[in-house]
Amino acid sequence: MNTSDPLSNWAMQLTLQPLDLPPGQEYPVFVLGTLTYMIILLCNTLVFATIVFTKSLHKPMFLLLLNLPLMDMIGATAFLPQLVTSILTKNRSISYPGCIFQAFLIHFYGAGNLLFLTVMAYDRYIAICLPLRYNSIMNPKTIMRLIIAIWFTEISFNMALFSLVARFSICRTHIVDIFCNNPSMNKLLCDDTKVNNYFGLISIGVIQGIPLVIIIYTYIQILLTCMMTKQADARGKALQTCGTHLVVFLFFEFNVAITLISHRFESVSPYLRRAMGVSIIIFPPVLNPLIYGLKTKELQKSMITIFKRVRLAYK
Repeated sequence: MNTSDPLSNWAMQLTLQPLDLPPGQEYPVFVLGTLTYMIILLCNTLVFATIVFTKSLHKPMFLLLLNLPLMDMIGATAFLPQLVTSILTKNRSISYPGCIFQAFLIHFYGAGNLLFLTVMAYDRYIAICLPLRYNSIMNPKTIMRLIIAIWFTEISFNMALFSLVARFSICRTHIVDIFCNNPSMNKLLCDDTKVNNYFGLISIGVIQGIPLVIIIYTYIQILLTCMMTKQADARGKALQTCGTHLVVFLFFEFNVAITLISHRFESVSPYLRRAMGVSIIIFPPVLNPLIYGLKTKELQKSMITIFKRVRLAYK
C-alpha cells in the first residue's frame, strides 16, 4: 500500500491520453474544436437568455428547461478549452487539481442532464395524463424545490465522489482517457479502492437507474393516454414533443452507461470508450438548443421576437 501523503498529489502533473492526430491535422482540429465551443456557448446562451427575459415563458416546463443550457455550457467548458489548448501547445499534461476540477464538472454536467431530463419527463406526464391537476402539482414552489434539490444533490454527490479519490495518494500519472473522469482517476490509485468502486456502482444505479425507471413509467402512461384521446391534433403534438425528449434522454443514458461500464472491462476498445465519452460532451450541448429551440413553438417565437428587437435597436 502506498503510504505517502495524499496532499502531495496537489503538486503533481498528470498526462492525458494522446489524441493521436495525423500529422498536419492539428490546426484544422483546433479550429473545429474552437468553433464547436463557440457555437455551444452562443446557442445555449440564446436559449437561456430567451427564457429568462421572456415573461410568457416563466412556466414550469421552461423553468426546468432553463437548467439544460447551464449544464451543457458547464460540460463543454470543462472539456473543450483544455482540449483545444493542448492541441495548440502539443502538451497533454494537466495538474492534479485541474484534473479533479475537470472531472467534477463533467460528472456534474452528466448527472445534471439526466436528472433534469427526468423531471421534464415527469412534468410532461402530469401535463398530459393529469391536466386538471397540473397547476396544483407543478406550481412555482414545487418547481423551485425540484431545481434546488437537483443542484444540491449534484454538489453533494460529486463532492463525496471526488473526496473518495482525493483521500488516497497516487502512484501513477497517466490518465487512460482524453479527459479526466472518476473511473480514470481511480486507476491512478495504488491503495485498496473497493469503497470507491462500490460507491461508483451505487451511484451509477441511482443516477441512471432511477431516472430510467421514471422515464419508462411516465412514457408508458403518456403513450396510453395519447392512444385513448380522440383529438388527433393533440395526440400528434404530445407524441412529437415527448418523442423528441425521449430520444435526447435515451441517447444520453446509453452513452453514459457504455462509457462508465467500459472503464470496468479491459477488453473494451479504448478508442470506443473515448469516442463515446466525447460524444456525451459534444453532441447534447450542440443539439439540445437546436432541438428545443426549433421544436418548441413558444420558445421559437420568443427567439424571433428578441432577434427583431435587437435588429431594431441597432438600426
